Amino acid sequence: MKPRMTLAMILVSLIAALVSAATPKPTATIAAPKSTPTAKPTPENLPSPSFQAAAVPPSAPQNQPPPKPVLYLLRTEPFTTGGKNWIRYRYDVLNKADYPADMFAAAPTLPPCGNNTNSSRTWVDFFDSTGKRLYGFCALSSPSDLGKLWFAIEDGVVPPSYVYIELNDRQTNTKYKSNLADTTL
Repeated sequence: MKPRMTLAMILVSLIAALVSAATPKPTATIAAPKSTPTAKPTPENLPSPSFQAAAVPPSAPQNQPPPKPVLYLLRTEPFTTGGKNWIRYRYDVLNKADYPADMFAAAPTLPPCGNNTNSSRTWVDFFDSTGKRLYGFCALSSPSDLGKLWFAIEDGVVPPSYVYIELNDRQTNTKYKSNLADTTL
């Protein structure tokens, strides 16, 4: 009978050990400091997005004059007209968006451009670096047209090394002269 008893005692001991292991033992606890209630944050009166946009000053004051035009060569292209071969030099004005549209409005009260009695308020002329006029535009209708400027030289003729444009606002009698721009890419 000893073996049976031993087995029963082992089982009881094992169960007691398992119960003992599963029972939590008291441990020392550290009390957390009592927190004092804090005041809730007060909401700020922030302006609405539309108010913020209106409060931001415009990038350029309305009464500031337009900047000096920044001229650069886009490309050259050959063409033929009147039995002659030509090279067209196409230019753009980098800061054309900085010019007000009213500078290019039709100006029938100002002197005409040839037979064009509705020529624009601002005319644009090309000059070589010595000041010799090469070509001009008198019917540009918007600042974006400053991206479509050109002059042509007969094929085989050496072009000037540099050119510039001059915007002539005939209403205000103000001229805006560009930088010297290359005639080669």
